[in-house]
Amino acid sequence: MKHSKKGEFYGQTNKTILLEGITLTDTVYTHPKVDWHYHEHAYFTFILQGNVIEGNKKEVYNCSPGSLLFHNWQEAHYNIKPDGFTRGFHLEIEKQWFDDLTLNSDNFQGSNSILNPDIKLLMYKIFRATKVDDIHSDLATQTLLIEILSKLNGNSHSILHKNPKWVLMIDEILHDQFTETITLDYLSKTLNIHPIHLSRDFSKYFHCNLGEYIRKLKVEKALSLISLPNKSLTEIAYECGFSDQSHLTRSFREINGLNPSEHKKLLFKK
Repeated sequence: MKHSKKGEFYGQTNKTILLEGITLTDTVYTHPKVDWHYHEHAYFTFILQGNVIEGNKKEVYNCSPGSLLFHNWQEAHYNIKPDGFTRGFHLEIEKQWFDDLTLNSDNFQGSNSILNPDIKLLMYKIFRATKVDDIHSDLATQTLLIEILSKLNGNSHSILHKNPKWVLMIDEILHDQFTETITLDYLSKTLNIHPIHLSRDFSKYFHCNLGEYIRKLKVEKALSLISLPNKSLTEIAYECGFSDQSHLTRSFREINGLNPSEHKKLLFKK
């Protein structure tokens, strides 16, 4: 089985950035199929454009723009690229980096598809940092990565300590229906939880209020659609459940610190 070295992905590499213990790679996938292989280091794959199918011994992931996967270094997998342009952003982490920060790399096992919008939004920030010529971009990347791993580890602990069943249920509902009009009354009846209890305890598990979480899901969806060349911001706004383009722009700037057109310029920056 092929063992891929640091910075080695299967396609045309647009850019590689080597930091201390971290390697960032922007790659256009060109291979229709990559047989079973594994990588030297733990890493994230973040799909920026197009589609790819990735399978391991347990699951198959159908990835589209905005899909985020994490693999530990011992995880073997394969890739299939459908027709069309596909581009991925990869962040590799050497074991020494974990050790230097006294982080236990054993806490991050296996392969996982990450749905948490906070983690995805942080990954977009790391990607944008690679497109800005800034002497502080290394520090920004390290800081954002630590925050991502902290949240990822927190998600694992939540599963181990068994959050109430309604937490998983409401997250599935919100991911499926965030573009629709969702009321507290609808959620409380669907989950059979008193609305006051639901409203009060939501932030305990999601670290923001219900409205903020829905807004993050909408902005995360908008980020994935911006990669499509024929989508206007007005179309994206309506598809993501915003009332209009201005509403999209306000929410986008509030959560990302820049507006959609600025993000799009960085996305396609060489």
